[in-house]
Amino acid sequence: MRPLTFIAFIGFVLLIAATYCPMLRLFPFPSWDVYDLNKPYGMVMLLVFVIGIIGTVFNQPKIIRMAALLSLFLVVVFYIASVLKVETSFSFIPFKAIAGFLSKQIKFKWGWYILATGQLFALAGVINKKKKFN
Repeated sequence: MRPLTFIAFIGFVLLIAATYCPMLRLFPFPSWDVYDLNKPYGMVMLLVFVIGIIGTVFNQPKIIRMAALLSLFLVVVFYIASVLKVETSFSFIPFKAIAGFLSKQIKFKWGWYILATGQLFALAGVINKKKKFN
């Protein structure tokens, strides 16, 4: 296995592990992971990460590159959706001060660091440093 392929493999394993790590926490409730926030979207993310691992095991650079770029898109969209969910979670409350206070009680947890690190490793594994000479 090439070193870059191994780095991509580590990245996809970290991405799978990150889906089970706490992402958001509302004060009186337990932490939410990816599957608590949006189960179907989490399953799609998991499927792409598993395809990336399969691509690394069978040494298929095009599949690894496609899975890494698609996982980057999914992680960015998931982050944007999480931020929007936090900002609009209590929008049904007519008093803006109370809604703002409750929205500030939702905290982002350490699972985002694992998700970002895994994504960086997956992208680092698809970098091709070969220069083509004409």
